[in-house]
Amino acid sequence: MQHTPMPFSEKQRQVLNWWLRPDAKRYDAIICDGSIRSGKTTVLALGFVIWGSVTFQGKCLALCGKTRTSLRRNLITPLIAQLEALGFAVIDKISGSYLDITFRGRTNRFYYFGGKDESSASLIQGVTLAGVLLDEVVLMPRSFVEQALARCSVPGSRLWFSCNPDTPSHWFYREWILQAEQKHALYLHFTMEDNPSLTPAIRRRYERLYSGAFYDRFVKGIWVAAQGLVYPMFSESQHIAEPPAACDRFVISCDYGTMNPTSMGLWGHCNGIWYRIAESYYNARETGMPRTDEEHYAALEQLAEHRLIEQIVIDPSAASFIACIRRHGHFPVVAAKNDVLSGIHKVADALRTGSIRIGSACKDTLREFSLYAWDSRSLQDAPVKEHDHAMDDIRYFVATVLDRERDTPFFAASVRRNGNSP
Repeated sequence: MQHTPMPFSEKQRQVLNWWLRPDAKRYDAIICDGSIRSGKTTVLALGFVIWGSVTFQGKCLALCGKTRTSLRRNLITPLIAQLEALGFAVIDKISGSYLDITFRGRTNRFYYFGGKDESSASLIQGVTLAGVLLDEVVLMPRSFVEQALARCSVPGSRLWFSCNPDTPSHWFYREWILQAEQKHALYLHFTMEDNPSLTPAIRRRYERLYSGAFYDRFVKGIWVAAQGLVYPMFSESQHIAEPPAACDRFVISCDYGTMNPTSMGLWGHCNGIWYRIAESYYNARETGMPRTDEEHYAALEQLAEHRLIEQIVIDPSAASFIACIRRHGHFPVVAAKNDVLSGIHKVADALRTGSIRIGSACKDTLREFSLYAWDSRSLQDAPVKEHDHAMDDIRYFVATVLDRERDTPFFAASVRRNGNSP
């Protein structure tokens, strides 16, 4: 059965053809922003390669993403299939991080780069480009973006940008989107309705995944600041549940502090749901008596009681306490994944799907859920650094244990209480 290609939407056709418009000479760049799954990334990449292949011969261009791995997965792999279906010849040199693309006798080289941190700017130095595409530009350091733009010195070179919205204080929003006309950039805003491959049912599914500022950004495609509670979806009726009597697995998560509170949560697994059974929360500022690592360890032992704990998931900066736990040899200890925004998204998703429940005995957790808020004074998305200790240990648990189990099967090696392997 022959596959019938999905037609492009009107907005997508504008991306493919903007450089052919009668007024195209007035534009040096194109910016596509908007909601997730709106079809902007795929069509922008296709348009970029078609434009580069028709316009140049023997030149170098660049495809840029947050990392080369994500760029290959999300953009380059599907792009190669599209190009070959359209009659382009593509030679993929993975070891050299480039594509040699030939169309109608013209061959150009398309390098691809990852702009994950400030050091990435050095990767793109020295190359002369006829054009650059920056996918998810708001996730890249400004130094990398500006270095990439500075490399485009070939006559006729153009800049191609795509992104989902972020906070309105973001430099790219202020200096490029709000000043698109002054930058000689064509600005196109996308919504899910601009992607003809999405059915109404799939759109509704994405609408259920987000709330608050992230609903406005990822579903509506609006540049808004995160404000209010971090987890507005938390509900006593939906998320507070008494743990079952029999759980088949146990994990403890820990956010460690000296003068700041130390929060530890005991999690039990039953029928696909993780329950926060009990917790230990010690605030040295209230008592005026900081605990030693050994005293924190005694509280950890008391929280675990007789249970076989698969692992202690702990704040990666708590080096002394990690060493203390390992010295006792009773519990496996794992440094938690600590990407704050990514972890917050994962916790919000776990709350929406009902993957975690909180026992009524966890009073400090319930108190923090009602107080944990976004910092309205911050120029970036960041929660206020208070009422966040149980929130952090929950984030460590979800990002390190629950999220891993969603991606891969979990295999736990039990450890005997004397610390020897079975």
